[in-house]
Amino acid sequence: MEMLWFWLTSVLVAIYVVMDGFDFGAGILHLFVAKTNEERREILGAVGPLWDGNEVWLLAGGGTMFLAFPKVLASGFSGLYLPLFLVLWFLLLRAISIEFRSHVNDGLWRHLWDTGFTVSSIVLPILFGAALGNVLRGVPLDASGYFELPLWTSFQVGAWPGVLDWYTVLIGVFALVTLAAHGSLFLAWKTEGPVHDRSVALSMKLWTVVVVVWLVATVASFAVTPALFQNLPKAPLAWLAMAIFLAGLVVVFLAVGQKKYLLAFLGSGAFILGILAATAACVYPVMLKSTLNPNYNLTAFNSLAGRTGLNAATGWWFIAFIIVLGYYTYLFRIHRGKVKAAVEGEGY
Repeated sequence: MEMLWFWLTSVLVAIYVVMDGFDFGAGILHLFVAKTNEERREILGAVGPLWDGNEVWLLAGGGTMFLAFPKVLASGFSGLYLPLFLVLWFLLLRAISIEFRSHVNDGLWRHLWDTGFTVSSIVLPILFGAALGNVLRGVPLDASGYFELPLWTSFQVGAWPGVLDWYTVLIGVFALVTLAAHGSLFLAWKTEGPVHDRSVALSMKLWTVVVVVWLVATVASFAVTPALFQNLPKAPLAWLAMAIFLAGLVVVFLAVGQKKYLLAFLGSGAFILGILAATAACVYPVMLKSTLNPNYNLTAFNSLAGRTGLNAATGWWFIAFIIVLGYYTYLFRIHRGKVKAAVEGEGY
């Protein structure tokens, strides 16, 4: 039961990163690959029917954690209070920027919301990546199961770190470049003309940076959290996940070279899913690591909710998951093909 709900929660979080990740990436590149009003409306038209549905995966992941591991959710939310409020505000800014941008036919108005869309799309991956870095590095959990973290202290890793230090910022930067590269392939697949050409030109440069930062982040993770790699030999799922993300990386480079951008985009998704799954397999069963005492760790075993409720929820979870997959299949089907900028006054 502990392993099942650990993986159900991890799967939803990983799907969120892949699905919302491509529209984050489109937002990161928004001001760089689209130069005119029509080109920017083309990008918004590509992500417009999908972005708000993608964010539902975040709610589903949080809801599953609340159901199965309420103590982990309570401890994490209270300890990371300020960063989570920043996430909330930037999610709101991003949503408003998408929805408000084309309501007024004025250059200054549109430039304001274009900037808001790009800035929020840049900041959010850094915050989410830093959150992952905190989970891997550990937080000062005490015997009560709770902790407090300032936004930063000396930027050094230790028993009493801040939310931001050199390691968590590095993981944030890795998340940023990975989602930017993911978004470039989505735009290469869904757009045409100048936006397509610029996205393709950026994609290989971005993926080269991803590989470099990934290697640096791997070495840094080994230095900060050696237990992550010590768990690798006894985690067969991690080996499978590693094979998936390495295969995805190879597919990205080969498919872009062959101008098969949908395949490249799927390879990008496999890379993200695989690296998150490998990480989850190596940290299991720890969900929040204590930098003070390993006995204070919050794990899938000491944080699991009552089994009676979880037994009832298991069947409903899979029914809901199948319904959502069907909905997404339908959504991508009706919005298949290249996107074009909407007529002025209509759509995004």
